[in-house]
Parts: sequence; C-alpha cells; structure tokens
Amino acid sequence: MNSKIPVPHQPLVSHIYTADPSAHVFEGKIYIYPSHDLEHDGPDNDNGDQYAMEDYHILSLDNFSSPVVDHGEALHLRDIPWASKQLWAPDAAFKNGIYYLFFPARDHDGIFRIGVATSNSPAGPFKAEPDYIPGSYSIDPAVLVDEDDKAYIYFGGLWGGQLEKWQTGTFEPNPSELKPDQPALGPRVALLSEDMLTFQQEPQEISIIDEEGQPILAGDEDRRYFEGPWVHKYNGLYYLSYSTGSTHKLVYAVSDNPLGPFTFKGTILTPVIGWTTHHSIVQFEDKWYLFYHDSSLSGGVNHKRSVKYAELTYNADGTIQTIDPYPS
Repeated sequence: MNSKIPVPHQPLVSHIYTADPSAHVFEGKIYIYPSHDLEHDGPDNDNGDQYAMEDYHILSLDNFSSPVVDHGEALHLRDIPWASKQLWAPDAAFKNGIYYLFFPARDHDGIFRIGVATSNSPAGPFKAEPDYIPGSYSIDPAVLVDEDDKAYIYFGGLWGGQLEKWQTGTFEPNPSELKPDQPALGPRVALLSEDMLTFQQEPQEISIIDEEGQPILAGDEDRRYFEGPWVHKYNGLYYLSYSTGSTHKLVYAVSDNPLGPFTFKGTILTPVIGWTTHHSIVQFEDKWYLFYHDSSLSGGVNHKRSVKYAELTYNADGTIQTIDPYPS
C-alpha cells in the first residue's frame, strides 16, 4: 500500500498505527521495521498490557521524495511456536546474504525472550526460528553489524520489559528495587554467532557513566537508561542512544568500544505526546536521520502511536543537536 510523501515530524503512515521504528538502508532504499499498535480495550499500566501487538508490517522509502510503501504483514504471532503474545519493538540486520528480524515476545510462561526470523528480502515475509535465542531475555533488540563483520545485539527494558527481574542472572518475579543512589541498570550486549541465531557469549551489562567517570544513578531519571537501545557509528565512535522512560527523552552516550563503557553526552529528542518514545538513527546518502514515534495522531492514546522522522545534525565536536519534535 502506498502512502503520501513523507514530511518531517508528521506520521509516515496513517492507515495503521506504528511505533518503535528501526530504520536501515538495504539495497539502496530505506526500510523501517516498526511494531504495529492495535486497537483494544485492555488495561493501560506499567506492565505494558496496553501494547498488545500481534504482527509486523515493514515500510520502505526509495528516498525522502517518494511515497511510503507498506509491504504488508511480514510476521505474525501465530507463526512463532514459542511466543504467546506481545510482539514488541523489533530490529533487522543483513549478514551472510540473509535478512534477519530480531523481535521480543512473551513465551508461554509470560517471560519476554528474543526471537529471530529470516528472509531473502528486506521487505519480508520472515520465517521465525522454532525457538527463541537461548539465554535471551527482556525486550528491544537492536543489532549492529560492525565494519569487521562482527554482530552485536543490544537489548533490555525496565518495568514491562522485565530487565530488573534478571539482575541475578535468573528470572526473579519480585526483585528488590534499586535505590536512587545506586548505579542505574544498563542495557545488555552480546556478540552474536556467525549465523546470527545464538549468543557467542553470555550477555553483559553496559556501563553508562558521566564525564567524571561516575555511573549514572538510578534516581537520575533525566539520564538513566530505561529502554530502547540503539547503537550507530559516526566518525569511528559508537553512539548508544536510548529512552529515559519517565522523563520521556531520547538521550545518548559515546564510546570507542561497542561494549562500552559509554559516556553520557546529552539529549537527542525532547518529550513527545504519549508516554515515551523509541527510535533509530540511520545515514541515508549524505545525511543522518532520526526515526521515532509519538501519539499525536491518536490524540495521546499510548497504544496508538505513529512513526515519524527528522533530520539529525552533528556539531563539529561530534555532539548531536537536540531536536524539537514540534517545531513551530
């Protein structure tokens, strides 16, 4: 299905609700891998029950002067044997001549895991592996295939994403709450196997620190990690960007190592309409772009979100200029 020509800070599509966009350039085009919000009358809570997504649609653009194409259903919950519900934010990667779709879902015990599906086309459809990645947990997978062809998967989200329930290495339904003066939980990272289907190593926590080398604290809600990790490279450095959750910002930290530690630098996107946002950053031709979502199309309904984009600008020192999602 074709849509209108994309406009900065406006929904890419309006015939369905989309969120959590992971954007990539494949085969010379921009492909966007969002989640698909559904209408329902379920509860809205910190556990994320309002996000009842069941399938993925893939969007593409030849360029920013061409219509957005919805390639239709690429993967559905019914075709994932291990999953019970909630196909949340996905990501895609290309390696070995294969397109991979990484996605979270609850298993039949209600625990979030991360699965993989494959396709010969960036537009799908994708076929899921029969089981989730062994040792995987939580949500929001994001994959970086580095210049040396090593592939790293970043993931993790608090509250509904269950990350805090894994602090001991096993699932704890009722973990002790972090105190505000304790180091905040960081996202997880693991090196993927050559076939992209398993972890080569046990996931490790990423440290996010301030300019003095001190860890960002759990009570620092303007800077602490909440969910939605994304890692891209610019001028040889690794940029980890993420959502702060309760303060509704997209922020970033920088490192010379894909495993961190990452030094906090600033805010990429100020708060949007809706509870929080989720994003990706991609270079297309000679410019950089931020893809994100908000709930403006639905009048602020948290589980009816829409993917948008904006041009992203770097300063001469490598810092990122803060974007206003609602410029006058």
